[in-house]
Amino acid sequence: MSDPTSPPTSGRHHLGGTRAIRFGILSVSDTHTEDDDVSGELAKTLLTASGHPVAAYHLVANSVADVRDALQPWLDGRDVEAILTIGGTGASSRDLTVNALETMGGRVLPGFGELYRSLSFAEVGPLALLSRATLFVVKLKPVFALPGSERAVRTALERLVVPSVQHLVEELER
Repeated sequence: MSDPTSPPTSGRHHLGGTRAIRFGILSVSDTHTEDDDVSGELAKTLLTASGHPVAAYHLVANSVADVRDALQPWLDGRDVEAILTIGGTGASSRDLTVNALETMGGRVLPGFGELYRSLSFAEVGPLALLSRATLFVVKLKPVFALPGSERAVRTALERLVVPSVQHLVEELER
């Protein structure tokens, strides 16, 4: 009997693959700079180690306008195929990344947030409920809205983003 928590390894719907997906990383913070953005650096390291180049990186303040303004060129251009936002997904009034993405005309793929919170619950317990981690599709590009902690970035990238991003991008290109 197979493990129900393991992803399927065969069939038309597959995980992994060899195509490199070019990422944009947008860190959102009122307290960090590009020089001390540990979670952004971790994301760069994990993506490049898995064969996905980081085509763009930027850090902005936690404001709807700043997030939208930073993301728009990546969404309109061809250099970035998938986007990570890091930070601004919590419950406080200053956590505005998800709010910004909700105004950008995309759609939510709810399974990502549900799976992320389930994985996070195993690590931090009921505090996982405070996360608004979400996967949006905006202008046919996946935009993963991740919490800002190193643990959250590692969990999301290793368990969800890297294993599924190639298939997701291919589906969005169909």
